[in-house]
Amino acid sequence: MNKTFDLILRGGTVVTPGGEARVDIGVRGERIVEIGDLSAASAAETYEAGGLHILPGVIDSQVHFREPGLEWKENLESGARSAALGGVVAVFEMPNTNPSTTSPEMLADKLKRAKGRMDIDHAFYAGATHDNVGLLAEMERTQGCCGVKVFMGASTGDLLVHDDEGVEAVLRAIKRRAAFHSEDEYRLAERRELAVTGDWTSHPVVRDVETAVMSTRRLLNLARKVGKRIHVLHITTAEELEMLRDAKDVASVECLPQHLTLVAPEAYQRLKGYAQMNPPIREQRHVDALWRALNAGIVDVMGSDHAPHSIEEKARPYPASPSGMPGVQTMVPIMLTHVNNGKLSLQRFVELTSAGPQRVFGLADKGRIAEGYHADFTVVDLKRKETITAEWSKSKCGWTPFDGFEATGWPVATIVRGGFVMRDGEIVAKGGGKPVRFNETLEPQA
Repeated sequence: MNKTFDLILRGGTVVTPGGEARVDIGVRGERIVEIGDLSAASAAETYEAGGLHILPGVIDSQVHFREPGLEWKENLESGARSAALGGVVAVFEMPNTNPSTTSPEMLADKLKRAKGRMDIDHAFYAGATHDNVGLLAEMERTQGCCGVKVFMGASTGDLLVHDDEGVEAVLRAIKRRAAFHSEDEYRLAERRELAVTGDWTSHPVVRDVETAVMSTRRLLNLARKVGKRIHVLHITTAEELEMLRDAKDVASVECLPQHLTLVAPEAYQRLKGYAQMNPPIREQRHVDALWRALNAGIVDVMGSDHAPHSIEEKARPYPASPSGMPGVQTMVPIMLTHVNNGKLSLQRFVELTSAGPQRVFGLADKGRIAEGYHADFTVVDLKRKETITAEWSKSKCGWTPFDGFEATGWPVATIVRGGFVMRDGEIVAKGGGKPVRFNETLEPQA
């Protein structure tokens, strides 16, 4: 009997848990149901993927889409669209909006806002404060919540838990892995006077290596003290990586394409405010250390830390200019270029952007191309050369620090749960994203 599917991806090079293979993928409904030779099968739709690589759908586990309250920079709809154009199938969105995501009601509001407006799948972080510790256990159990986010430094409003007592209270209150922005607020306060007006090269002086190292050392000690899992975001220093190498029992590690690609002081001299982010772009020795750690397996996950600000805001003289840059749309082509340049393998890229998030965050049905999993795919042309431009970037902010970057490797299709969202650079389905499902918050089945 002839096998039939809703979708067959035919003839592509598929990156499976067992390695790369020239096989077909059969999809029914939202899931992968068969991988192999499907030349005799039929489908409602066939996608000819000859010459292309089919990757597990890229998951960006750190984005700031600015809604509610900061929609002139970005919103859930525009951010998700930018992500889909960049080959990303799911995002985890951060809590530092206005108001912050610090209550069950605010978390429910974000999930409601996303419904019917986000083109890709999504989850939201609960933000920890000194005053909402008693709410965090309820929030982290919410379907569509990816965990708790803690800012130990450099946050706005009440989203700052900078003292050991506060961090320990948060860790004791929750069961899931908490994500941390690890910079020491006490040291930052002492060093803010070192900022030189109009000179962005002073940014990594203000936020020096020791600011990060002190905070991460404190954080690791607290995690071991209470026996809880932590996820340390956007690591930038060689010194932290040495500590984190010996802390795999409690800590997972994220790095960003920006910190692997941009180098101080050149980036600040060329890009000025567009190079400003927290933690900062650092010197070459730290970039080299990040690459070593990435290929040694110390780094678990890659996110973009997509954090857009308007061109007008970025034009203010340092330090009045805000920190943060867009990145969700450029992560795949930037990193595929590094793959083509021999900096990492394609398999390692997949580990960082799909298998890694699945393992670290406990994704229920995403993160690999395997039978039974969601049919999430990032289809790429590894040989395609394109130039990244501000015009191509569809973030509301209207700019990218990688304007003019000559990429080799390009996303050509984004498939979410068996349906095309982006195809050949065009959005072809809008508003179909759903909350990501996690093993620790699975809904009861009737």
